[in-house]
Amino acid sequence: MNIYIAFLRGINVSGKNKIPMAALREVLASSGLEQVQTYIQSGNVIFQSSEDNLEVLENQIHQAIKNHFSFEIPVLVKTPKLLQELFDACPFPQDKKENSYFMLMFNVPELALVAEVSKLNVPNETFSITNDCIYFHSAIGYGKAKCNNNFFERKLKITATARNYKTMMKLLELCE
Repeated sequence: MNIYIAFLRGINVSGKNKIPMAALREVLASSGLEQVQTYIQSGNVIFQSSEDNLEVLENQIHQAIKNHFSFEIPVLVKTPKLLQELFDACPFPQDKKENSYFMLMFNVPELALVAEVSKLNVPNETFSITNDCIYFHSAIGYGKAKCNNNFFERKLKITATARNYKTMMKLLELCE
C-alpha cells in the first residue's frame, strides 16, 4: 500500500461546498481508499491505496465527492516524497518560510504568464513560481495580501490551492 495526500480545493469556505470530514472519510473509504484520515476542515486527506497513478486517484476522489455531495471539487494528489520535495524547495529563509504559504498548482502555467507575473513588485509580498508550486510570503499576513490564491489563479490561468507552513508540516508528519 502507498500513502498519499489529497488536496481538495475550495471546500468549507464561507459556507460554500460544505463537506463534513466524517462524511468525507466515509465516502472515500467506500470508494476503495484505505486508512483515510482528514486534517482540519480545508480539504486535506491522507490515505492509502495500491493504485500508483496519481491521476487515477484524483479522478476517483473527484467522482466520489461529486456522486455523494453533488458538486465538483478540484482534487490534487501527491506522494509524501513529492510533497517533501515541494516543501524543501521553498526559497525563503527559515524565518520567512515559517510564515509562508504554498500554493499547490493543479496544472503547469504558461511560461509567458509566469514571466509576466514574476515582474510584479507588490509591497510586503514575496513570491516564487515553479511548475507546481507558488511559494508566497506576506509581511502583512495572507488575509490582507493582494497576491492571494485567487490572484494567482486569475493571472496564471491555473487552478491552485493554498496551505500554510504549519499545515504542510503536519501533513508530512501524518504520513510518517
